Amino acid sequence: MTEVTLAYHLLAKPTGATCNLDCKYCFFLSKDSLYPNEKTRMSDEVLELYIQQRLSQHDEPEISIAWQGGEPTIMGLDFFKRSIEFVDRHRKPGQEILYTIQTNGLLLDDEWCAFFKKHNFLVGLSIDGPRDMHDAYRVDKRGGGSFDLVMRAWKALRRHQVDFNILCTVHAANADHPLDVYRFFRDELKAQFIQFIPIVERATPELLPVANNGWGERPGGERPLYLQRGSLVTERSVGAEQFGRFLCAIFDEWIKRDVGEVFVQTFDVALGSWVGQHNLCIFSPTCGGALALEHNGDVYSCDHYVEPDYLLGNIKETPMLELVASDKQRQFGQHKYDSLPRYCRECEVLFACYGECPRNRFIMTPDGEPGLNYLCAGYKQFFTHINAPMKTMATLLKQGRYADEIMRMQ
Repeated sequence: MTEVTLAYHLLAKPTGATCNLDCKYCFFLSKDSLYPNEKTRMSDEVLELYIQQRLSQHDEPEISIAWQGGEPTIMGLDFFKRSIEFVDRHRKPGQEILYTIQTNGLLLDDEWCAFFKKHNFLVGLSIDGPRDMHDAYRVDKRGGGSFDLVMRAWKALRRHQVDFNILCTVHAANADHPLDVYRFFRDELKAQFIQFIPIVERATPELLPVANNGWGERPGGERPLYLQRGSLVTERSVGAEQFGRFLCAIFDEWIKRDVGEVFVQTFDVALGSWVGQHNLCIFSPTCGGALALEHNGDVYSCDHYVEPDYLLGNIKETPMLELVASDKQRQFGQHKYDSLPRYCRECEVLFACYGECPRNRFIMTPDGEPGLNYLCAGYKQFFTHINAPMKTMATLLKQGRYADEIMRMQ
């Protein structure tokens, strides 16, 4: 195959859905039913093939190798050391490799963190706020909280000066306490990079009672497979306007004192929209550039669509770039824009939202058209709320000045 410059991001899941936590809202735990008779561990054959295809078929100067789960550290440190060896074997001269890993932190110790530091990993640490908010849903297999183990991981990352960011899911247990959450990350964890991900667990009327019990292990091993279906949500899910208030409250504190010091992904991406750039799939007109690789080499259209209908193929049979560039994947990405209801197309904040992620588009518009985002009311509130300061920061950037100057203008 000839070299192709095709920008895409691939989340590799070396353990599939296997995890050492049993977070109540984690729909991905149910995905192990897709591979009922397999050991969900990535083989060295698939590992090397993934890295070889990721590196050799591109002429990009920077390539990301991104690990997620389930919980990727269950593979053990030797697996990741071998991944580095395969990268060194297949990388091109001058090619820079950006390593990232998303982890719950339970297994991180000095040895892990020394490895991350040596190879310049960016570590995403999952934590949902102070102890009571975190432990509400992020529990172990026995139902106990995981906060202390995550704090141990955070201390090890800090001790080894590993670059890290915080991934915080926003749900029923923390959504009404935005400043408590934000200040905990900023002041106590000294976090400079934060992502807020809304928890929206869809369910049909038939599935809702079961879904409300969580997606983790059941007696006898039976549990439902989570699919992007249904117009109801679990009791853990964040409310639309509740999420909007959460973002607005944090933004109001951030804009007064933290611009240029704390980087909140939603705010950074929004500023990009105000200067005409779209840097995150969910807020872009189309998507399809962020795919998922399962432990056995299967490639899915998106991390949120690891479902049979969105299986593109397997890298052992079809080169990765052919799957990324396939008609099926292009149609998946284009559908994000083509399926927008008129209510969205005529919205004054379309340029910043573009309907957000299709996985959340399961309610009706006020005039009865399907396909409105469940979080629409919250996002509309948020993007309207930040319009004036975003315009000011966009003007500063266009003048070659720094966005943080806005803090001296208020």
